[in-house]
Amino acid sequence: MWAYESVFYQIYPLGFCGAPYENDGKLAHRILKVKEWIPHIKKLGADAIYFSPVFESDTHGYNTRDYSKIDCRLGTNEDFKEVCEALHKEGVKVVLDGVFNHVGRGFTAFEDVLNNRENSPYKDWFHIDFNGNSGYNDGLWYEGWEGNYDLVKLNLNNPAVVEHIFSAVKGWVEEFDIDGLRLDVAYCLTPDFLRQLRAFTDGLKEDFFLVGETLHGDYKQWMNPQMLHSVTNYECYKGLFSSFNSMNLFEIVHSLLRQFGPEEWTLYKGQHMLSFVDNHDVTRIASNLTDEKHLPLIYALAFGMPGIPCVYYGSEWGAKAKKEEGDPALRASFEEPLENGLTEWIGKLSEAKKNSKELNYGGFRSILLTNKQCIFERKTDTGRVLVAINADSEEYHAHFDAGCGMAVDLISGNEHDFGGGSRLPGYSAYFWKMER
Repeated sequence: MWAYESVFYQIYPLGFCGAPYENDGKLAHRILKVKEWIPHIKKLGADAIYFSPVFESDTHGYNTRDYSKIDCRLGTNEDFKEVCEALHKEGVKVVLDGVFNHVGRGFTAFEDVLNNRENSPYKDWFHIDFNGNSGYNDGLWYEGWEGNYDLVKLNLNNPAVVEHIFSAVKGWVEEFDIDGLRLDVAYCLTPDFLRQLRAFTDGLKEDFFLVGETLHGDYKQWMNPQMLHSVTNYECYKGLFSSFNSMNLFEIVHSLLRQFGPEEWTLYKGQHMLSFVDNHDVTRIASNLTDEKHLPLIYALAFGMPGIPCVYYGSEWGAKAKKEEGDPALRASFEEPLENGLTEWIGKLSEAKKNSKELNYGGFRSILLTNKQCIFERKTDTGRVLVAINADSEEYHAHFDAGCGMAVDLISGNEHDFGGGSRLPGYSAYFWKMER
């Protein structure tokens, strides 16, 4: 699967393009801005883009009105096709947000129910009680996602709803040649729907990638050969920043051992989850870390651990925004991409990750662990890479049996000699490719 060897870049289009929050109905060709960023995306080493919602919606994209039409605030279907063609020409895959758990109040079928009530042919597309009422005083009750009445929950047990969604996905492949889907609130989708979707997309396009948004619980209930290829690794998301802020790398290494370690009971050995340090829903990592000098290190850890790294637009140069400032702050528009030392560093991490069988497919084993330093091994049947992190401001000398004398750092290209111990300067990270 191509995704297992990729580096993802996430764009939240409505924010990225500076579109108004409310759908004003005015056509603007904002999505073409993505084309201007392609050289930057390539320089960053990303070879797959995950677009948050692009289809016609009431406001923020997750309250869909029409699965077949690009949001007018972003442009036309022709505009987005042009963007996808430009990305594909540069070898960048395209993954779209599949928002299938719920729709907006402006969704045509739901508007028909509001107007025609029991006589609507779409009344079974949703979970409705005509004897109740909603927060919008509709004279009927319907289930909204987590009690949000602007997000109308779909009845995924209705074959007509499933057919409508699958027809849309088929259209996206035919029109935009998309390469995969990120499934919004995948933990809310029924197992039967996920199995049907996997079977459908497997037959639609070779190596079509499905990744689901999941938060807690056993990820295997969604990530398995019959359902999703991958899920969002929120457990390690928390562990990544928390470990640096508390200067306790035991936390993230414990999670990684629990998920991918050498023991038989390991939960997700051989699986490829989406790794991230931030996204459109959470505080940007530059605002989340207590010590900004840990920024390069947390990315090194995210790229070195098992998984598929995903960088959120703007965070590659250290853009800041806090969750409590609201979604618009998290989903800002930047006139042009910035490039600094962090950007260059992430580009080097990307190239190392994409070109290393060990970092893409290797197992996980902890070699050395203290509160402020960690070294772990990524090993396949053909080679080994040691990921070394020193989160302390002070230099550290690591003494361990490397099993060989020399290595090459995949990030810098410099040789490393293990003789007499390994020197780790303060705030440093390495991907040591071992001698055979």
